[in-house]
Amino acid sequence: MTEVSSLTGRLLVATPALADPNFDRAVVLLLDHDEQGSLGVVLNRPTPVGVGDVLLPWAPLAKDPGVVFQGGPVALDSALGLAVIPGEEGPLGWRRVHGAIGLVDLEAPPELLAAALGGLRIFAGYSGWGPGQLEEELGVGAWYVVDSEPGDVSFPDPQRLWRAVLRRQRSELAMVATYADDPSLN
Repeated sequence: MTEVSSLTGRLLVATPALADPNFDRAVVLLLDHDEQGSLGVVLNRPTPVGVGDVLLPWAPLAKDPGVVFQGGPVALDSALGLAVIPGEEGPLGWRRVHGAIGLVDLEAPPELLAAALGGLRIFAGYSGWGPGQLEEELGVGAWYVVDSEPGDVSFPDPQRLWRAVLRRQRSELAMVATYADDPSLN
């Protein structure tokens, strides 16, 4: 069995060649990646559903645009909260994933976390891969793997996140940000 190097906390950025419509121009933050598989959330798929429509107590803490994001095609009836909390220690009800990014316990009273939270986003569902599945997709060039930044979680214009993440790369990936939405129109 081959050893899996953890990609937890990194971003998967869909390549233009990725044919799965669930991940077209997707930016996925990996929350967990090991030999058992991978779990992440798509950061740039806002829905028209307001956070207050499904999780009213959390609505005042949700970062603009204040809507639920579709975290992926799996378990769309479940919710995950992600927030940025700087510093070494996070409050009760928050679990660090990577750097300042962590998961919020949506069962906890929002008042416990309100003072510390920065950039809360709520995600319906998640993206998941079984053992070795993500590695296969990486092997065929479906994803670029890049470092995440805390601001990615609450990027103010989610539709521009794919281009913004690519543009900040110090390699040929920055050029991919100029790739046309529909190459046949070139």
